[in-house]
Amino acid sequence: MTKKNKHISALNEQGGVPDPEITNAAHIAFIKQKRKKQLSAKALTAAIIKGDITALSRAITLVESQNPEHYKKASAIIQRCLEHANASTRIGITGVPGVGKSTFIEAFGSYLTTLGKKVAVLAVDPSSTVTKGSILGDKTRMEALVNNPNAFIRPSASGNALGGVARKTREAIILCEAAGFDTIIIETVGVGQSETAVHSMVDFFLLLKLAGAGDELQGIKRGIIEMADAIAINKADGDNIKAAKLAKVEFNRALHLYPQKASGWTPKVTLCSALKHEGIDKIWELLSAYITQTKSNGFFEHHRQEQNKFWLMQTIEEQLNQRFFNHTKIKTALAEQLALVAQNKTTPFAAAEYLLALEKAL
Repeated sequence: MTKKNKHISALNEQGGVPDPEITNAAHIAFIKQKRKKQLSAKALTAAIIKGDITALSRAITLVESQNPEHYKKASAIIQRCLEHANASTRIGITGVPGVGKSTFIEAFGSYLTTLGKKVAVLAVDPSSTVTKGSILGDKTRMEALVNNPNAFIRPSASGNALGGVARKTREAIILCEAAGFDTIIIETVGVGQSETAVHSMVDFFLLLKLAGAGDELQGIKRGIIEMADAIAINKADGDNIKAAKLAKVEFNRALHLYPQKASGWTPKVTLCSALKHEGIDKIWELLSAYITQTKSNGFFEHHRQEQNKFWLMQTIEEQLNQRFFNHTKIKTALAEQLALVAQNKTTPFAAAEYLLALEKAL
């Protein structure tokens, strides 16, 4: 008598195809070991000086890291690279979101490479104040420049730094110069105080504007216009050419309201269309004339020396800030004082005085 087959449910899990046998285990182990291997600061520096882009990227990652060990290694690399730096033209580019900064930088950078320049773009991407994340999409927006062998693009998250640029951008400039890039372009996030921070680390500051967007009135305001060495009205093409020409007149009038710059340079206004690659050469001519003039009158070197002093003070403040908040006892005391402030048992000012006195006694 044959036993009846048991009912087999369709939900029963059946055996799948067995995993293939690993035939290259030795190679896989080699790859894993290679990934784990970390180059020394000396080895990374040597590779950077030879123009190794991978080494350059690794070093910038170390600079951006919050890990104390990474910071120590990055500092050693920076120190070794200093003697190979300071031989580039540093250009800051800013403008409100939507003005076409990425399109302009791609067109401008591509043009410079045709002149034999090696271009590095340090693009600061705004970080979310909620999630702290960044899209870092500059490489996708500059597709042609990414594939250019004489260009290097490095998007970085702004984080909590002023305007998205601070020590990490400043030191990334040094690394790029040591790697042989003679033209460094820094793109700001275009909001807040980013312009001030970028202005403190570049030789030439370019402000991108739009015509017919109300920007003409902004030219009367102090601040960003005062910092600009040139104003380029972008998207001056098609039906927008007439409006762009009118905007140029308005900006020229606004610039006459300001006193002469310490550089002796008179800011210029020009038109361009990054999309159609028009007027890009004129901007480079302006920039070249500025560099020639400021080097001949001594302002170029003086300006860099003043920037170094500024970043010395900024670095001291940053180090003191980190040392204070990273101290174990300060962390505990800070949490206690915050609780007391929330309960209205002390004031923020009294709590601050208490914490500073505690730090001094430690």
